[in-house]
Amino acid sequence: MPRRPKPRPWLWRVQSLLSNYLPLLLMALLASGTWWLVKNTPLLDAPGEVAPPRHLPDYRMANFEIQRIGADGRLHVQIAGDELRHYPDTDTVEIDNARVRAIAPDGTLAIAEAKRAISNGDGSDMQLMGNVHLRRLPPGAGENAPAQLEVRGEFLQALSNSEILRSHLPVTIRQGSSTLNAQNFEYRHLTGQVSFTGKSQGQITSKGGR
Repeated sequence: MPRRPKPRPWLWRVQSLLSNYLPLLLMALLASGTWWLVKNTPLLDAPGEVAPPRHLPDYRMANFEIQRIGADGRLHVQIAGDELRHYPDTDTVEIDNARVRAIAPDGTLAIAEAKRAISNGDGSDMQLMGNVHLRRLPPGAGENAPAQLEVRGEFLQALSNSEILRSHLPVTIRQGSSTLNAQNFEYRHLTGQVSFTGKSQGQITSKGGR
């Protein structure tokens, strides 16, 4: 009788699973870090003299919603929040109760939510903090549909130049009935590699319940 192949380690199975689902979640965060609004919104009262920079917002937007439409006329990214603030001294943007929706060409929807979001001026460093919740939904599904993949935690960071999504704080990653609790994680989109350090615990359920 031919020998049955040895089962893959559960951590390998988690990494393989996440490499299929995390790219769109990463793209959602990177898209939210593109602050075209900040670069194109004129100030209402431009000062006549250049004052020493202070850490005070030069403008705010309350209950805002920004949409990016592609060349095909379809909605690609939507960003909303309770308030947006731009700080000229550090060239950073802060959003309270941030919500980001990114739609892939195949209709797959990624939604990222957090109590607070911070991005640098060129969008290369995007951070979500406080009750962070990322979801990936199947094409054509409503926002209340069961997610294909969920990531929950208190912190997530997306680095666009190196295309990395990571957290130095504990996260819970769920796909179907499979769950992973990790002390931290890092996903590198260029290589598809997912890595964890510290203690991680997970339950991987294969199709058919075996």
